[in-house]
Amino acid sequence: MALPPPPHFDPSGWAKSSPLVIGIGGGSGSGKTTIAEALADAIDGVTFIRHDDYYRHLPELTLEERAVLNYDHPDSLETGLLAKHLDMLRDGQPIDKPTYDFTNHLRSNETITIAPAPVVVIEGILVLAEPELRDHMDLKVFVDTDADLRLARRLERDINERGRTPDSVLRQYLATVRPMHLQFVEPSKRHADIIIPGGMRVGAVATIIELMRARFT
Repeated sequence: MALPPPPHFDPSGWAKSSPLVIGIGGGSGSGKTTIAEALADAIDGVTFIRHDDYYRHLPELTLEERAVLNYDHPDSLETGLLAKHLDMLRDGQPIDKPTYDFTNHLRSNETITIAPAPVVVIEGILVLAEPELRDHMDLKVFVDTDADLRLARRLERDINERGRTPDSVLRQYLATVRPMHLQFVEPSKRHADIIIPGGMRVGAVATIIELMRARFT
């Protein structure tokens, strides 16, 4: 099944109203980013923001100390800053989005300027677990993927993209990823308007695109 053609956004229409904000949550390795990127690639006028870029900047800690922090707990993220940035985008103001260096567990010195857009997609394991973010969302999506597949994807990503060892990935998974998933991520599924089973589903993405078309055409 092919994705429908991208809807046409009339700037004179959306500029007078708030952008459509879509939150995509789910466990680490569930396929959230694939779906978010598919929306951004298929549709004109989409801004894609990762919650992960808002991890707290803790340069006062050593690399060894930062490496053992619990990055799957809500307190590890500066969610208030992301909420402020969403308010700014709704008000038609650009933002300077932080970027995060996962190798050194620090924010990069560089930020990315993002202009207001008709659609804002925010993605992350905890976006549906945070009331402060849910209050900004017009559509809430949860990607529901089996734990074994999520772990396999996380292993591949962290080893190939973040320079981790298999042993360190598995230790982190057992120490924080799995317990935090059960405590925070899985329960956030109840807030979803749409649940996508098993990762990328063309039909589900097409449904979201149709909802966008109905909003802006």
